[in-house]
Amino acid sequence: MIKAPLLSKPEVGDTLIIYLSISTSAVSFVLIRKDSGVERPVYYASKALQDAETRYSNIEKLALALVMSARKLRPYFQAHAIIVLTNHPLRQILQSPDTSGRMIKWAIALGEFDISYQPKPAEKGQAVADFIADFTYPVDIASTPEAVASLPSEAQKIESTTPTWSLYVDGSSNQQGCGAGLVLTTPDKVAMEYALRFKFKASNNEAEYEALLAGLRLAKHLGVKRIDIFSDSQLVVNQVTNNFDTKDSFMAAYLAQMRLLLKHFHYQITQVPRAANSHADALARLASAVEDKIGRKIHVELLAAPSTMVAEVCNLQQGDSWITPIYKFLAHGTLPNDKVQAKQIRYKSARYLIINDQLYKRSFTLPYLRCLTPAEAEIVLREIHEGVCGDHAGSRSLAHKTFRQGYYWPTLHQDAIRISRSCDKCQRYATIPHSPPEPLTPMISPWPFAQWGLDLIGPMPAGKGKVRYAIVAVDYFTKWAEVEPLATITEGKIEDFVWKNILCRFGIPNAIVTDNGRQFDNKKFKMFCSKFNINLCFASPAHPQSNGQVEAVNKIIKRTLKTSLDKAKGCWPEFVPQVLWSYRTSYRTSTGETPFSLAFGTEAVVPVELEQATYRIQNYIQSENDKQLTLNLDLVEEHRNQAHLRNVAYKQRISNYYDSRVKPRSFKVGDWVLKKRLLCDRVPSEGTLSPNWDGPFEVVVHQDSAKHNQFMVPTKASSMEDKYQSQKLRTMFIKIVRSTINLWCQHQSFTYKASPPKLHL
Repeated sequence: MIKAPLLSKPEVGDTLIIYLSISTSAVSFVLIRKDSGVERPVYYASKALQDAETRYSNIEKLALALVMSARKLRPYFQAHAIIVLTNHPLRQILQSPDTSGRMIKWAIALGEFDISYQPKPAEKGQAVADFIADFTYPVDIASTPEAVASLPSEAQKIESTTPTWSLYVDGSSNQQGCGAGLVLTTPDKVAMEYALRFKFKASNNEAEYEALLAGLRLAKHLGVKRIDIFSDSQLVVNQVTNNFDTKDSFMAAYLAQMRLLLKHFHYQITQVPRAANSHADALARLASAVEDKIGRKIHVELLAAPSTMVAEVCNLQQGDSWITPIYKFLAHGTLPNDKVQAKQIRYKSARYLIINDQLYKRSFTLPYLRCLTPAEAEIVLREIHEGVCGDHAGSRSLAHKTFRQGYYWPTLHQDAIRISRSCDKCQRYATIPHSPPEPLTPMISPWPFAQWGLDLIGPMPAGKGKVRYAIVAVDYFTKWAEVEPLATITEGKIEDFVWKNILCRFGIPNAIVTDNGRQFDNKKFKMFCSKFNINLCFASPAHPQSNGQVEAVNKIIKRTLKTSLDKAKGCWPEFVPQVLWSYRTSYRTSTGETPFSLAFGTEAVVPVELEQATYRIQNYIQSENDKQLTLNLDLVEEHRNQAHLRNVAYKQRISNYYDSRVKPRSFKVGDWVLKKRLLCDRVPSEGTLSPNWDGPFEVVVHQDSAKHNQFMVPTKASSMEDKYQSQKLRTMFIKIVRSTINLWCQHQSFTYKASPPKLHL
């Protein structure tokens, strides 16, 4: 080569070839294209090595040359497929688990390009690369580190040798038992002794094969690549070297297993005299001895079945998984025909490597993560979640624990969410949420005394007449309350109270809201309400907020009684009128008025006004007072309208605060749900370890949430349908044949079937 070759422009679709060369002080490369079989250079360059780079190993210098070419010629690498011609295991080193961090970084940088590796023939392009490397010298830091030369030189060869291991094997079969012995010697002359005792009967030839198979399995596990095998069995050695035929089916099966293992080694098998194999022979005799005579200085393993026995297994994984394309590329260099997919696989594979035919992923937190197929991932996740050491952790904790155990697959977090959600125990013992599942629906009465709430207080200390209970009625508009002590809470007592204290004093209401107690939910009281065309509404079970107005008044009455009574708790019936008077004349935040003024249009006179006379007491005139009372009655409608507006605004403020904590849960007909377990449903013997949820139940009817958020939910003891708020329900995730049905629950009104659904688990 007298002059530098002329550079050539690559065409679209050309596959470019790159030659690499290194020396003690420089690295170089030549990028060429083939035009009708003639190599034409596209670009060539070199780089003088700096102080630290001169101490790189030869294989690292080759990788540096390739990385340098990719950085300098990035447009060419992105637009064309690149073939690296080298006789050195550059691809294997870049994907090796034992490589340095610098090599891993370079492997990731090269992963985005379409680079393949092929053996190097004797080509003119290599001579150019070698010449550039030989005639590139180190320069000062002030000068440029890159130079281009134009004269050829002889290629510098890199010698790489694989260490050779030695394996001595022998088998033994006698009346006392069968066994095998082997001695595996490292290149540093460190001998590893291994004895194997068979729990089955084997002939001498079968024992020899078992010994050789055990030795090869051990060598493969240790990562041995080159091995010399020594055996004193003439039959085994000659069958492996194809000098003898296998006429026995057992020998043919052993030979087939042998050839599968020998594919992983560069091997040489030699027959040696028994005297030269005395060490392995002694181990074999030791393993075949009577069991109680075996010493414990040498580990003896038990082999339960012959190596030729094929286990009957069911292949759960059908077809290719996400591992297959990456494994094929790393192991055989095979890529899909689609260029986009091929580029993606090539880029991803930089973070993966193969160890003992198993794909691993390089991790940021751990050295290597074993890659699992979907079937293996399912087993691992369920074992970590609910196995012997499982703690039924949440999805994020489960995914983190799986990573820490050394496993990886692309959908790990999604599968962890699915497993934790569909776990039956996790659902039944799940924490009861306190956040509301739907926006608040305020209940506002359209006019005074149109809607009343009824409830019971008790049992309380026995008072005069053996009264222990009290029935409370509250008007939703004016907040007017009526209370009557009762000795018994029968249907007749409830009916009499409603007749005397509501109907006869305030007229027939439009609706009465009660809980699900038998005193209210009975045929007689329903007929009584139906007779006067009163709508009888029931609150949801275990959801007193559905009748919150009367529940709030109950708390006020009980608190006032507690503070009014000292030790004579049995006197509470005598204090009821006083408590009612104080309540009726107290300012209510929701309306901005007292119940008395909204009911009668004028504020009541209280005892304190007599002790410390107010203006209206001091200037009382009968005739003027009558006129003012009459005027107040004329203005009471406006007075009530203003109170109604204040009540609506107050409830809106409460709704805004309540709705800010809402976490929606949606239902639809056919969904399966769990119902919150009430205190009365808990088993006393279980104590605090009782489940929090019962079920599953199926949604069969969807009711409008405008009907005060009441629901129909069944009980296991009967076929009747009860009403429940969706706040007492939660999603039921069900696993059916390795799949999950996602059934969410809406915070609206639903009716639920009594019998639990039948599941195909």
